[in-house]
Amino acid sequence: MVNEGDPAPDFELPADDGSTVSLSDLRGRKVILYFYPKDDTSGCTTEACEFRDLMPDLSDRDAVVLGVSPDPVESHRKFKKKYDLNFPLLADEDHSVAEAYGVWKEKSMFGNTFWGVERSTFLIDEEGILEKVWRRVRPKGHAAAVAEEL
Repeated sequence: MVNEGDPAPDFELPADDGSTVSLSDLRGRKVILYFYPKDDTSGCTTEACEFRDLMPDLSDRDAVVLGVSPDPVESHRKFKKKYDLNFPLLADEDHSVAEAYGVWKEKSMFGNTFWGVERSTFLIDEEGILEKVWRRVRPKGHAAAVAEEL
């Protein structure tokens, strides 16, 4: 598990637009890397739309927002289009990046256990260091808390 002050694990992931996004290519800018469980579910939609609505303010602060889930690129495309999201969604289908950040967790629902993403956000500074970590995030109002931290 990574903590504040640690170097952010680098990665390369496919994005909804067909490009590949690498964390190291974003050095010199703040990166808001948020992990969410599944496209087009209520909590994930709330969180994504709040980041969407704050993008002008975040962009003015030279911050990049990246949403990451284990869903495939095609699912991300549909989700992004449906809600007019204005930032990249990255496909971590083998959950290797989620594991590197310590957010791939055993979960339980209705008596069943399964593995999935624990909703978490990482603010990465211009040098690639974890500046702030939010774990077990509640979607409503979270994007505003991240913007305030910037």
